[in-house]
Amino acid sequence: MITENAYAKINLSLDVKGTLPNGYHEVRMIMQTVDIRDILTFEKTSGGITIDVGGSPLPEDGDNLIHKAVSSLFEKCGTKGGVKISLEKHIPIAAGMAGGSSDAAAALRGVNRLYDLGLSYDELRETGLKTGADVPYCIEGGTVLAEGIGEKLTHLPSLPPLTLAVAKPKGGVSTGNIYKALDRIFDTVIHPDTDGMLGIIRSQSVTAASLSGYLGNVLEYVTVPLCPDIDRIKEIFKNFGAAGTLMTGSGPTVFAFFDDEKTAGEAVSEVLARDICGKDETFVTKLTDPEY
Repeated sequence: MITENAYAKINLSLDVKGTLPNGYHEVRMIMQTVDIRDILTFEKTSGGITIDVGGSPLPEDGDNLIHKAVSSLFEKCGTKGGVKISLEKHIPIAAGMAGGSSDAAAALRGVNRLYDLGLSYDELRETGLKTGADVPYCIEGGTVLAEGIGEKLTHLPSLPPLTLAVAKPKGGVSTGNIYKALDRIFDTVIHPDTDGMLGIIRSQSVTAASLSGYLGNVLEYVTVPLCPDIDRIKEIFKNFGAAGTLMTGSGPTVFAFFDDEKTAGEAVSEVLARDICGKDETFVTKLTDPEY
């Protein structure tokens, strides 16, 4: 039996450049790993792919991204045999934090080790792209500029372990619908200054305040009207002195930078007191640079 961690991500900057001929959206975004993680364990079996989702509402069949990723890997390598994968879920589901993609990436790394397949991370990224656009990033995580549909990755200098509060509202959103709604108002939105954010990161003199000056997510224009609790959480975080706050991915999760864990915890407690989020979908955590 072997174990893999699957880390969540946030978007420090998320811009959509337009729609490609194949219908996918061209993005330019800065992605960052945070220390919220699912845990996957792997055991060899005689055949098939079995997934135990640990009581979470995720599917256990071929609709699960873990199943899709491992199926692609077995097909690529002609692997004979099977695997049982047990998932301990901590990353909120449908939160804009790449939980499903990170689980799929961890499954690729885990099965690669379990069967001694010897595939490089580049080869795992190529396989992972068949499962989802965020999977290639999640193979290694860290601080990364992602372009194209999310598969063109440029690794950036690591960020310090800044403290942040994270809260997912109870209401959910559909990523596909969010992008379609953005298409309708695309010419009216203000795009984030991703180059400015890159300059701060590459200066390697990063603070919560310097990062916060360039936080931006173009998808907020369409997600916030559908989920007003996003702005309610932001306002609470600001009232507790957050250096900056932003929605991650297509939402609806919100994060905010704080100077210390105590204040971040107080802000999260206030969010919970107002019944905006569930207890298992709020966190005080840090930026991290995982090593796989």
